[in-house]
Parts: sequence; structure tokens; C-alpha cells
Amino acid sequence: MPSEPLKLDSIDIKILNALQANARISNAELSERVNLSQTPCLRRLRKLEQSGLIQQYSARLDHGMLGINVSAFVFVKLSKNTSSNAAEFESAIELLPEVLECCVLAGVHDYVLRIATQNLQTFESFLKDKLANVDQVEDIESTIILNQTMTHRSPKLSGN
Repeated sequence: MPSEPLKLDSIDIKILNALQANARISNAELSERVNLSQTPCLRRLRKLEQSGLIQQYSARLDHGMLGINVSAFVFVKLSKNTSSNAAEFESAIELLPEVLECCVLAGVHDYVLRIATQNLQTFESFLKDKLANVDQVEDIESTIILNQTMTHRSPKLSGN
């Protein structure tokens, strides 16, 4: 069940938008951007973190510099779409380092996975030797990403 939305004011929204643009922003710069002194700004930031709204801070890596040159979306249909089958599939997928994201779908496919591998040969090996051997998998369809024109971002928030 989804959690209740937090009541955010315009300063909270400014803080969140600034953090989405640059999670490494200093408290001094953040407080200046949101027009608040440093202590209250830090207090608000800690409150947003403690509420669970801010889940984590992370670094975005250049996959090409790591030798990861193939990205793909892989659509998976389970043999049975039961709760226990889904839980077993999700547990198996967590063990596969090539899987960057796993989303449950409504429609023809049960899941979509975002996969990253070194090259087409390692992608083929992932499909045939790993994913196809997960017991719950009935069907696999894949789409290679040729070029990423926009990177992951969160929606820009607006005040009510």
C-alpha cells in the first residue's frame, strides 16, 4: 500500500529540487539557493531524510569507462504469475549483477529488467546461461539500447 504523501512547503520543494540537480551541494550553497539560513536549512534536510522521502544519495557512473558497452531492456514473462513465483524470481534476479533495475509490469510481460554487460557476447551469455535458467521464467524478449539521450532523473517538483 502506498504511503501517505508528505506535506511539503515551497522551501522543502526547493531543497528537493536542488538536491536532485546536485546531491553533493554544500549546506551553505543549499541554504543560499532556498533563501534560508544554514541551521534551519540543515534541520529541514535532516527531517526530509528521516521521513524516508530522501532514500539515498548516489553517484552516476560512466559505464563506457568501466567497459560496459551494452545496455538492454529485457521483458520477462513468468510461467505462473503467483506471489510465490514472483518472490522466487525477484530473489534470483537480485543475485545477477548485470541487472540494474527490475520493474513489475501490468500487461503482456510480467517484468522489465534493465541490463548492462561488457559486449554482445556477454549479453548473450547472460540471457542463455543465467536468465533463461531461472526456473520461473517462461519467455524472454530483449531490446538493445543503441543510445541513451537522457539520463535518469526525478520529476521536478512544484509547489501547490
